[in-house]
Amino acid sequence: MAAASTTKTSWKLQEIVAHTSNVSSLVLGKTSGRLLATGGEDCRVNIWAVNKPNCIMSLTGHNNPVECIQFSSTEEQVVAGSQSGSLRVWDLEAAKILRTLTGHKANICSLDFHPYGEYVASGSMDTNIKLWDIRRKGCVFRYKGHTQAVRCLCFSPDGKWLASASDDSTIKLWNLTAGKMITEFTAHTAAVNVVAFHPNEYLLASGSSDRTIKLWDLEKFQMIGSSEGETSPVRSIAFNPDGCCLYSGSQDSLRVYGWEPDRCFDVVPVTWGKVADLAICNNQLIGVSSSLTNVSSYVVDLNRVKKSGSVIQGFIQDDKPLTAPPVKGTSIRRNYERPLTTCNTHQRVKQNSESDRRSPEGERRSPSSEEDRDDKESTAEIRNPEDYKEIFQPSSAISRTPPKRSEPFPAPPEDEIFPVKPNNALEMMTPLPERLKPEQLKMAPMASSTPVNRVEPTIVPPPNRPLPGANPAPNKANPAPSRAEPAVILASRNEPIGLKASDFLPPAKNNNQPALNDDDALSQIRKGHDTMCVVLTSRHKNLDIVRAVWSSGDIKTSLDSAVTINDLSIIVDILNILNLKPSLWKLDLCTSILPQIEKLLQSKYESYVQTGCTSLKLILQRFLPLIADNLTALPSVGVDITREERHQKCKACYKQLRNLRNVVKSKAGLVGRHGSAFRELQLLMATLD
Repeated sequence: MAAASTTKTSWKLQEIVAHTSNVSSLVLGKTSGRLLATGGEDCRVNIWAVNKPNCIMSLTGHNNPVECIQFSSTEEQVVAGSQSGSLRVWDLEAAKILRTLTGHKANICSLDFHPYGEYVASGSMDTNIKLWDIRRKGCVFRYKGHTQAVRCLCFSPDGKWLASASDDSTIKLWNLTAGKMITEFTAHTAAVNVVAFHPNEYLLASGSSDRTIKLWDLEKFQMIGSSEGETSPVRSIAFNPDGCCLYSGSQDSLRVYGWEPDRCFDVVPVTWGKVADLAICNNQLIGVSSSLTNVSSYVVDLNRVKKSGSVIQGFIQDDKPLTAPPVKGTSIRRNYERPLTTCNTHQRVKQNSESDRRSPEGERRSPSSEEDRDDKESTAEIRNPEDYKEIFQPSSAISRTPPKRSEPFPAPPEDEIFPVKPNNALEMMTPLPERLKPEQLKMAPMASSTPVNRVEPTIVPPPNRPLPGANPAPNKANPAPSRAEPAVILASRNEPIGLKASDFLPPAKNNNQPALNDDDALSQIRKGHDTMCVVLTSRHKNLDIVRAVWSSGDIKTSLDSAVTINDLSIIVDILNILNLKPSLWKLDLCTSILPQIEKLLQSKYESYVQTGCTSLKLILQRFLPLIADNLTALPSVGVDITREERHQKCKACYKQLRNLRNVVKSKAGLVGRHGSAFRELQLLMATLD
């Protein structure tokens, strides 16, 4: 075991059943790297110790799925935001609800605690950012400027600035003392999902759905670096504690970046799928991801990861060694000035006037009877008293940082399999069977956005079917029923749909059946291969046809040819390109593509629905005002053929959008991220009336 632990760079730490319904959000405590909070569609927030199977505490009070969670810097408080726009703050040490805050009109998308003061910032799908004073139980300031959902908020290490990232592809930097925007960064070409401040220098990193990570100098307010190596949208980034490099949690890998000049030091394979959050402790990086009701945690040994030296993948083409990053304290940039102690530290922030605080949005300084009732209905159920006492010590204790003197997680032996650990405190409607083979539980982690009616092929055998290996003699008269195809096929899956591994393997040996010879085994493996080759060849041919027309510069004709082919997979490929470059969208394209988007929104494939939602959102944002203006404009004097053609296109788009509105409305009641996307589309389409 000792030998194995010295050779592993990354490994899976554990997998737990975190909620009785799908997990909708999760976050790690950044100070200790040992606390995990999960939010579910069951409206609960569960607190866990990393690498322990039992829930420490379960927090109730929300009446809608929990969309976002964040720990305070001391990890003694946690705040959670729901789909309804409400926030709840719990005191973990006292195991009680601390505050209920209301005022947002849509889903909470982002949260962050101020590093020193008693403030919480929240960003919502209503495009507003609110700064809340936890002590006075009210909103003290509102920052307006974003035009779409605010996906990430981050306070600077000195607590004077707030960075916000939005679906509108911008990053805004706010001065808390002055209560106004300092600057805006607009180099990203798609939604910005995450921002992070350098721990020491005036430097900001951002990750976007345009598959780039950009770094910004906060003295000169200009971009100093941009990575191009990501293969999927960037959702998780973290600076090394000493600031020497930046980590990016990519799809099934960890990337290590340097800057000035831009380079990628290392790429570490990690089977975490779409990682949701990262934390660093004891020179180990912990990453967490979710799939349905399960949460998985992973560890990367940073001692075995390159943080400087030669570039192994990236933007400098030669193999010359690069100089290591400057030692801490020798940077040419300013460093943040932190107070020597946080005791009695009060951050000055710009606040609304008294009249603004009494606005009808519910941002009251004094608690209302409704909020008091909400507080009484909120509870903090301690599920594991032993871990609770160990981690959340009384205020009189000398050491209060959880956990005490944490040790690095040891690497497991090679090829060790971690079974799912069911949480006994969560009374599941369908408990996991006691006897499952390890291969049935070894699932690739998936942290994809919540699909419509999330249905996954179950790994639990039906009660009327014997467990694998229980009945070696097959019954030819009553063959085992084939597994039904799910209603919705997830974008990330641990197995192909419609295929079973047992179809490609020889049957279990028994006394009455001889072993397969090599020819029979090969014929089993090749079953269906020719059919799949025909399908892939046909798709490749169709893509070549569309590409040939696209190369001529006529996007409209290439899109029409794709529609004529009548293959939604080709439509999705083209739309994914158009979504990455919104400038390619023209009114001509809308008339052709809107009927196809209607098909995508009703598809059983999660990836098709995601692409359809993104395309429809871009169309509404770019063309709905134009369509409305043209349809309501007075008739022109004389003959204007161009104007008449544009009017006809707008009229056709308007009719198609009204048809689409019924589809969007029918799916707006769904829970999870897909439900949020459809509700956002519903808001954008409200002007169609």
